[in-house]
Amino acid sequence: MNDANTELLFGIHPLYEVLRANRRKVHEVYLAQNKPSARITALTAAAHSKGIPILTLKTSKLEALVRSDAHQGIAAKVSSFPLEAFSDLWQSTVDRKGKPFWLLLDNILDPQNLGAILRTALCVGVDAVVIPKDRSASPTPAVSKASAGALEHVRLTHVTNLVRTLKQLKEKGMWIIGLDKKANQSVYAADLTGSIGLLIGGEQKGMRPLVKKQSDFLVSIPQRGPLDSLNASVAAAVTMYEALRQRITVNS
Repeated sequence: MNDANTELLFGIHPLYEVLRANRRKVHEVYLAQNKPSARITALTAAAHSKGIPILTLKTSKLEALVRSDAHQGIAAKVSSFPLEAFSDLWQSTVDRKGKPFWLLLDNILDPQNLGAILRTALCVGVDAVVIPKDRSASPTPAVSKASAGALEHVRLTHVTNLVRTLKQLKEKGMWIIGLDKKANQSVYAADLTGSIGLLIGGEQKGMRPLVKKQSDFLVSIPQRGPLDSLNASVAAAVTMYEALRQRITVNS
Protein backbone atom coordinates (compact mmCIF):
# COMPACT_ATOMS: atom_id res chain seq x y z
CA MET A 1 0.00 0.00 0.00
CA ASN A 2 2.98 2.31 0.25
CA ASP A 3 6.10 3.01 -1.82
CA ALA A 4 9.36 4.93 -1.50
CA ASN A 5 7.54 8.27 -1.73
CA THR A 6 4.84 7.52 0.82
CA GLU A 7 4.60 6.23 4.37
CA LEU A 8 1.94 5.12 6.82
CA LEU A 9 1.24 7.65 9.54
CA PHE A 10 -0.75 6.42 12.53
CA GLY A 11 -2.39 7.76 15.66
CA ILE A 12 -4.89 10.52 16.36
CA HIS A 13 -2.48 13.40 17.02
CA PRO A 14 -0.21 12.78 14.00
CA LEU A 15 -3.19 12.58 11.65
CA TYR A 16 -4.83 15.65 13.13
CA GLU A 17 -1.61 17.63 12.76
CA VAL A 18 -0.82 16.40 9.25
CA LEU A 19 -4.24 17.60 8.14
CA ARG A 20 -3.77 20.91 9.95
CA ALA A 21 -0.21 21.54 8.74
CA ASN A 22 -1.18 20.80 5.15
CA ARG A 23 2.44 20.07 4.16
CA ARG A 24 1.95 16.48 3.07
CA LYS A 25 -0.44 14.89 0.62
CA VAL A 26 -2.81 12.49 2.34
CA HIS A 27 -3.71 9.75 -0.13
CA GLU A 28 -6.01 7.56 1.98
CA VAL A 29 -7.22 7.24 5.55
CA TYR A 30 -7.59 3.80 7.15
CA LEU A 31 -10.14 3.39 9.88
CA ALA A 32 -10.44 0.44 12.27
CA GLN A 33 -13.71 -1.44 12.02
CA ASN A 34 -14.67 -1.00 15.67
CA LYS A 35 -16.89 1.92 16.75
CA PRO A 36 -14.86 5.13 16.37
CA SER A 37 -14.38 7.63 19.18
CA ALA A 38 -15.57 11.24 18.90
CA ARG A 39 -12.03 12.37 18.03
CA ILE A 40 -11.71 9.82 15.23
CA THR A 41 -15.14 10.77 13.90
CA ALA A 42 -14.02 14.41 13.77
CA LEU A 43 -10.80 13.37 12.01
CA THR A 44 -12.58 11.34 9.36
CA ALA A 45 -15.00 14.22 8.80
CA ALA A 46 -12.05 16.57 8.25
CA ALA A 47 -10.47 14.09 5.83
CA HIS A 48 -13.78 13.65 3.99
CA SER A 49 -14.12 17.44 3.61
CA LYS A 50 -10.75 17.42 1.82
CA GLY A 51 -11.87 14.69 -0.53
CA ILE A 52 -9.57 12.05 0.98
CA PRO A 53 -10.76 8.44 0.54
CA ILE A 54 -11.54 6.59 3.78
CA LEU A 55 -11.20 2.81 3.96
CA THR A 56 -12.43 0.66 6.84
CA LEU A 57 -10.21 -2.26 7.87
CA LYS A 58 -10.31 -4.96 10.50
CA THR A 59 -8.31 -3.87 13.55
CA SER A 60 -5.89 -6.76 13.08
CA LYS A 61 -5.27 -5.74 9.47
CA LEU A 62 -4.70 -2.11 10.45
CA GLU A 63 -2.21 -3.22 13.09
CA ALA A 64 -0.39 -5.39 10.56
CA LEU A 65 -0.40 -2.55 8.05
CA VAL A 66 1.30 -0.01 10.32
CA ARG A 67 3.32 -2.64 12.21
CA SER A 68 2.33 -1.14 15.55
CA ASP A 69 -0.41 -1.58 18.12
CA ALA A 70 -0.29 2.16 18.90
CA HIS A 71 -2.45 3.17 15.92
CA GLN A 72 -5.42 4.28 18.09
CA GLY A 73 -7.80 3.03 15.41
CA ILE A 74 -6.69 5.28 12.56
CA ALA A 75 -3.87 5.60 10.05
CA ALA A 76 -3.19 7.24 6.70
CA LYS A 77 -1.06 6.84 3.63
CA VAL A 78 0.81 10.14 3.27
CA SER A 79 3.66 11.57 1.22
CA SER A 80 7.13 11.38 2.74
CA PHE A 81 8.14 13.96 5.34
CA PRO A 82 9.14 17.25 3.64
CA LEU A 83 12.78 17.76 4.56
CA GLU A 84 14.15 21.19 3.66
CA ALA A 85 17.45 22.18 2.07
CA PHE A 86 19.91 23.65 4.53
CA SER A 87 20.54 26.78 2.43
CA ASP A 88 16.82 27.50 1.98
CA LEU A 89 16.16 26.97 5.66
CA TRP A 90 18.90 29.36 6.71
CA GLN A 91 17.81 32.13 4.35
CA SER A 92 14.17 31.92 5.30
CA THR A 93 14.81 32.01 9.05
CA VAL A 94 17.20 34.96 8.72
CA ASP A 95 14.71 36.84 6.56
CA ARG A 96 11.94 36.18 9.07
CA LYS A 97 13.88 37.16 12.18
CA GLY A 98 17.31 38.58 12.86
CA LYS A 99 18.33 36.11 15.59
CA PRO A 100 17.62 32.53 14.53
CA PHE A 101 17.19 29.84 17.16
CA TRP A 102 18.26 26.46 15.81
CA LEU A 103 18.50 23.00 17.36
CA LEU A 104 21.37 20.72 16.28
CA LEU A 105 21.18 17.04 17.20
CA ASP A 106 23.97 14.45 17.20
CA ASN A 107 23.63 10.76 18.11
CA ILE A 108 19.91 10.95 18.96
CA LEU A 109 19.12 7.39 17.91
CA ASP A 110 15.89 6.66 19.77
CA PRO A 111 12.72 7.70 17.87
CA GLN A 112 10.94 8.30 21.20
CA ASN A 113 13.63 10.74 22.28
CA LEU A 114 13.67 12.49 18.91
CA GLY A 115 9.89 12.82 19.00
CA ALA A 116 9.94 14.26 22.52
CA ILE A 117 12.69 16.74 21.57
CA LEU A 118 10.80 17.89 18.48
CA ARG A 119 7.64 18.41 20.51
CA THR A 120 9.49 20.74 22.87
CA ALA A 121 11.27 22.45 19.97
CA LEU A 122 7.93 23.36 18.44
CA CYS A 123 6.59 24.62 21.78
CA VAL A 124 9.53 26.98 22.37
CA GLY A 125 9.62 28.33 18.82
CA VAL A 126 12.82 26.75 17.49
CA ASP A 127 13.23 27.93 13.89
CA ALA A 128 14.95 24.86 12.47
CA VAL A 129 16.22 21.44 13.50
CA VAL A 130 19.33 19.86 11.99
CA ILE A 131 20.00 16.13 12.16
CA PRO A 132 22.75 14.14 10.45
CA LYS A 133 21.80 11.55 7.84
CA ASP A 134 23.83 9.00 9.79
CA ARG A 135 23.91 8.48 13.56
CA SER A 136 20.39 9.78 14.01
CA ALA A 137 16.82 8.62 14.13
CA SER A 138 14.92 9.75 11.03
CA PRO A 139 11.59 11.64 10.89
CA THR A 140 9.50 8.47 10.65
CA PRO A 141 5.82 7.87 11.52
CA ALA A 142 7.01 6.54 14.91
CA VAL A 143 8.72 9.89 15.56
CA SER A 144 5.57 11.77 14.54
CA LYS A 145 3.58 9.62 16.98
CA ALA A 146 6.13 10.20 19.78
CA SER A 147 6.03 13.95 19.11
CA ALA A 148 2.20 14.00 19.35
CA GLY A 149 2.18 15.30 15.78
CA ALA A 150 4.64 18.14 16.40
CA LEU A 151 6.92 16.74 13.69
CA GLU A 152 4.33 17.77 11.11
CA HIS A 153 5.05 21.45 11.85
CA VAL A 154 8.81 21.34 12.47
CA ARG A 155 11.20 22.65 9.84
CA LEU A 156 13.89 20.00 9.62
CA THR A 157 16.94 19.37 7.48
CA HIS A 158 19.22 16.35 7.01
CA VAL A 159 22.93 17.06 6.57
CA THR A 160 25.64 14.69 5.41
CA ASN A 161 28.44 16.27 7.45
CA LEU A 162 27.37 17.87 10.74
CA VAL A 163 30.85 19.25 11.44
CA ARG A 164 30.87 21.11 8.12
CA THR A 165 27.36 22.40 8.78
CA LEU A 166 28.39 23.74 12.18
CA LYS A 167 31.33 25.55 10.59
CA GLN A 168 29.00 27.10 8.03
CA LEU A 169 26.62 28.29 10.73
CA LYS A 170 29.47 29.85 12.68
CA GLU A 171 30.66 31.64 9.54
CA LYS A 172 27.14 33.07 9.25
CA GLY A 173 27.40 34.51 12.76
CA MET A 174 25.63 31.83 14.77
CA TRP A 175 26.96 30.87 18.21
CA ILE A 176 27.09 27.10 18.72
CA ILE A 177 26.32 26.16 22.32
CA GLY A 178 26.98 22.55 23.26
CA LEU A 179 25.24 20.84 26.16
CA ASP A 180 27.74 18.78 28.15
CA LYS A 181 27.22 17.53 31.71
CA LYS A 182 30.93 18.11 32.49
CA ALA A 183 30.95 21.77 31.41
CA ASN A 184 31.84 24.29 34.12
CA GLN A 185 29.40 26.95 32.94
CA SER A 186 25.76 26.55 33.91
CA VAL A 187 23.16 26.95 31.20
CA TYR A 188 21.52 29.53 33.47
CA ALA A 189 24.66 31.70 33.37
CA ALA A 190 25.05 31.55 29.58
CA ASP A 191 23.73 34.18 27.18
CA LEU A 192 21.21 32.43 24.93
CA THR A 193 19.57 35.56 23.50
CA GLY A 194 21.43 35.94 20.20
CA SER A 195 21.65 33.92 17.02
CA ILE A 196 22.21 30.48 18.55
CA GLY A 197 22.39 26.83 17.69
CA LEU A 198 21.86 24.49 20.66
CA LEU A 199 23.92 21.35 20.14
CA ILE A 200 22.55 18.26 21.90
CA GLY A 201 24.11 14.80 21.98
CA GLY A 202 22.49 11.44 22.64
CA GLU A 203 22.43 9.79 26.04
CA GLN A 204 24.47 6.79 24.96
CA LYS A 205 27.61 8.48 23.60
CA GLY A 206 26.80 12.18 23.74
CA MET A 207 28.26 14.34 21.02
CA ARG A 208 31.04 12.99 18.86
CA PRO A 209 34.40 14.64 19.74
CA LEU A 210 34.78 16.43 16.39
CA VAL A 211 31.22 17.72 16.67
CA LYS A 212 31.70 18.92 20.25
CA LYS A 213 34.90 20.68 19.18
CA GLN A 214 32.84 23.04 17.01
CA SER A 215 31.02 24.45 20.04
CA ASP A 216 31.83 28.07 20.83
CA PHE A 217 31.25 27.14 24.46
CA LEU A 218 29.77 24.32 26.52
CA VAL A 219 27.08 24.52 29.18
CA SER A 220 25.74 22.09 31.74
CA ILE A 221 22.52 21.70 33.72
CA PRO A 222 23.06 21.81 37.50
CA GLN A 223 22.12 18.51 39.13
CA ARG A 224 21.79 17.01 42.58
CA GLY A 225 21.15 13.43 43.50
CA PRO A 226 22.71 10.05 42.69
CA LEU A 227 22.08 9.95 38.91
CA ASP A 228 24.88 11.42 36.81
CA SER A 229 22.85 12.56 33.78
CA LEU A 230 19.42 13.47 32.47
CA ASN A 231 17.63 11.78 29.61
CA ALA A 232 18.56 13.52 26.33
CA SER A 233 15.03 14.75 25.68
CA VAL A 234 14.68 16.13 29.22
CA ALA A 235 18.08 17.86 29.06
CA ALA A 236 17.17 19.33 25.68
CA ALA A 237 13.85 20.59 27.06
CA VAL A 238 15.47 22.28 30.07
CA THR A 239 17.99 24.02 27.82
CA MET A 240 15.47 25.10 25.19
CA TYR A 241 13.13 26.55 27.78
CA GLU A 242 15.96 28.49 29.41
CA ALA A 243 16.74 29.94 25.98
CA LEU A 244 13.07 30.85 25.53
CA ARG A 245 12.93 32.47 28.99
CA GLN A 246 15.95 34.64 28.22
CA ARG A 247 14.70 35.62 24.78
CA ILE A 248 11.28 36.58 26.13
CA THR A 249 12.92 38.65 28.88
CA VAL A 250 15.15 40.54 26.43
CA ASN A 251 12.28 41.30 24.07
CA SER A 252 9.74 42.30 26.72
